Amino acid sequence: MSWIEDTFGTRKPVIAMCHLRALPGDPGYDPEKGMDWVVEQARADLLALQAGGVDAIMFSNESSLPYLTKVEPITTSCMARIIAELFGEIKVTFGVNVLWDPVASIDLAVATGASFVREIFTGVYASDYGTWDTNCGQAIRHRHTIHGDGVRLLFNIVPESAVYMAQRDIADVARSTVFNTQPDALCVSGLTAGAETSAEALRAVKEAVPDTPVFANTGVRLSNIERQLAVADGAITGTAFKRDGYIWNEVDQQRVQAFMQKVREVRS
Repeated sequence: MSWIEDTFGTRKPVIAMCHLRALPGDPGYDPEKGMDWVVEQARADLLALQAGGVDAIMFSNESSLPYLTKVEPITTSCMARIIAELFGEIKVTFGVNVLWDPVASIDLAVATGASFVREIFTGVYASDYGTWDTNCGQAIRHRHTIHGDGVRLLFNIVPESAVYMAQRDIADVARSTVFNTQPDALCVSGLTAGAETSAEALRAVKEAVPDTPVFANTGVRLSNIERQLAVADGAITGTAFKRDGYIWNEVDQQRVQAFMQKVREVRS
């Protein structure tokens, strides 16, 4: 797992979500406030997360509901603009996630210099967005074609708001995913963003693929971080850092600081 410490500068890193507000093309976009406002909101969250001591940042179009499995070019373009405007202020390792489009996520990572992406790369699902198919071989070959081999790939193997179309044990999914696709890490999620990741599922995945880093992907908060990091090799956290613990609020720096203080205690 040396790449984890090489990339994040610590064991059991906490990757904080910088949730972007709705973008042009999204139903929730506010054209009166415009893109300048979206950039400023992202800047405020970025600075609060960094001041709170997180190990890394991941930019995502969290407000682009309902999500597409193949995004429009405007989404990736807007995300690239935001990251470019903030680039000089990003002081930690960062990654990107264009929900839910692995090729677009890789494109954005290469364009912005992101170190990693998180996406749904494998599986066929029945989801809130319809039948959700993937083509991992195409996505991996695309990364190679655009010279993105240095971008680490975090595979979410428990998609939010979706289930495998054929019943599969999570440990079997982990084993076959690692064997067939060689991900850099696996992410285990709850039902939706902010929903706690099952400790049993985390343990089953980690025991199935002990040599592959496993991240708790959703619902990690101050009250469960010690329990989650006892099993997981890191955590991806968004909602816990927001004011009042509500996903669509702005980042609360004091919540971030309290969380990261607990993380440092767990690591030591």
